[in-house]
Amino acid sequence: MLWFILVAAALIIGYAVLKYVRQQQYLKTLTSEQFREGYRKAQLIDVREPNEFKGGHILGARNIPVTQLKQRLQEIRPDKPVYLYCQNAARSTRAANILHKKGYKHLHQLQGGFKKWDGKIKKG
Repeated sequence: MLWFILVAAALIIGYAVLKYVRQQQYLKTLTSEQFREGYRKAQLIDVREPNEFKGGHILGARNIPVTQLKQRLQEIRPDKPVYLYCQNAARSTRAANILHKKGYKHLHQLQGGFKKWDGKIKKG
């Protein structure tokens, strides 16, 4: 029984590591400084919910919540880089996975999410 548990745990850990490594090939995680350098030439998407977006967001961002992303893909051009962020990077990772599966190539996310952002923001 213990042998079975150890094998199952090793398989789960191996799968998680493999998924992480594959994700690093298509999703670049950027510091605030790196994000600031590139997002003006890209599509800046806030994937948080509308109430979070209204509470404050990066200047120039569009709000497309990850919960609506599949229905709103036509709003995001596949030929331009996409810069994603959420509150702490969990939802932006999920959004990047969705976009990657739909053929989007140049995906970036803000390290630590909006709570780590030190640039200009807009409220409302």
